[in-house]
Amino acid sequence: MSQPAGADAASDPRPELPIRPAATVMLVRDAPAGLQVFVLRRVAAMAFAPGMTVFPGGAVDPADHDPALTWAGPDEHWWAEHLQQEAGPARALVVAAVRELFEETGVLLAGPGEPAGSSVAPVDDKLRLALVEHRITLASALADAGLRLRADLLWPWANWITPPGRTKRYDTFFFAAALPPGQQAEMLTTEADLGQWRTPQELLDEGSAGTTALMPPTVAMLTDLTGFAGVADVLAAQRVVTPVRVRAGDFPGVS
Repeated sequence: MSQPAGADAASDPRPELPIRPAATVMLVRDAPAGLQVFVLRRVAAMAFAPGMTVFPGGAVDPADHDPALTWAGPDEHWWAEHLQQEAGPARALVVAAVRELFEETGVLLAGPGEPAGSSVAPVDDKLRLALVEHRITLASALADAGLRLRADLLWPWANWITPPGRTKRYDTFFFAAALPPGQQAEMLTTEADLGQWRTPQELLDEGSAGTTALMPPTVAMLTDLTGFAGVADVLAAQRVVTPVRVRAGDFPGVS
């Protein structure tokens, strides 16, 4: 299904496209049915992966590199080591993960001070909308709300690179995070038409039956999650983030 990032792709005749760094978050919670993860179904009009069921996330924006953003938790050097990136890009990936999760679901991994206890409830939705519309940055939104990004509420998980010849290409880093107490995840993005909590096995079964469209990285992440009994086990997992390059044939029907 996949090959190491350094594998030779020279046989693919399609032109190379710029590869954008991206971050996506597997938001998990404990439920009577077992471990659940929040997923979104992308609308059919999307240029990339239309109709696919995915985790919240998206590309790194220039504003994600803003050094003014206040931070609590493991610093950029810790993240650089665990994501196998330079410090600056690693920091931007963490910021992008928090921003995209907030924009698409309303879940905000932030708090008023140093890591201790749970994060606070989401800020006024007007700030979230201003962030979505690029009228403010995440740094400004958090500063206005008196909050700091909580890097300790994310856990590094995996890194997959989409194949050449697509309309868009991404170097995507997957993170895991628990739904903070007092917060709710909702489908708040116009890029999706469905948001729901599901067990990983339910989604995999639907993918096998053809009733839910899943990309290979999503299948791999869901398969990972089936091995955990609950949120605490997920966040205690010792992960080695190694780049995986997906082959073009692994994405049939995905433009």
